[in-house]
Amino acid sequence: MIQIKNVSLTINKTVILKSVCASFERGKIHGLIGRNGSGKTMLMKCICGFVKPSQGEIFVDGERIGKDCDFPKNTGIIIETPGFIPYYSGYKNLKLLAGLNNKIGKQEVREAMEKVGLDPDLKRHVKKYSLGMRQRLGLAQAIMEDPELLILDEPMNGLDKDGVKDMREYLLALKMQGKTIIIASHSAEDIDILCDTVSEMDKGRLETI
Repeated sequence: MIQIKNVSLTINKTVILKSVCASFERGKIHGLIGRNGSGKTMLMKCICGFVKPSQGEIFVDGERIGKDCDFPKNTGIIIETPGFIPYYSGYKNLKLLAGLNNKIGKQEVREAMEKVGLDPDLKRHVKKYSLGMRQRLGLAQAIMEDPELLILDEPMNGLDKDGVKDMREYLLALKMQGKTIIIASHSAEDIDILCDTVSEMDKGRLETI
């Protein structure tokens, strides 16, 4: 599904990624671990086409990112804190985002919110959401168009114990449907329960464990 070939990234003379090589197989959950600043988030941004590597190539489903396409097709993403319009409800935010691609309608938006434990009829503005509710809304945004690939940076952030349990069960169910998921997490338990493969980032280098 994903091939990363000798990817390096330098920003303002700071080396962020060093000759990263990896392949992530379709239909599995792949874990990325590593301390803050190790390069996990930046590698995810490169896979998504948000940041162009200084050298190397990234292929998603046979297409080279930045050449054949700017952004990998059929991909859902949570990277860093999801940004929403604060004075709109969660449903209205997702409905606006869904209108960008026009792939789904109101029903799919409602179903995505319900799947992650949010009430689509809740009128509360997003600015009044808890961190956990924002995280759930971010996941709903990532899954609502039924993508084949999910790239999730700390998706359990801000979730309570029950929320983490629900999210784990949901991600495992997505894997059973044949989805491919890359997840970065600081939680050893998340990685242990969810992941088929685990790779560690350290000072910009990636090593499969």
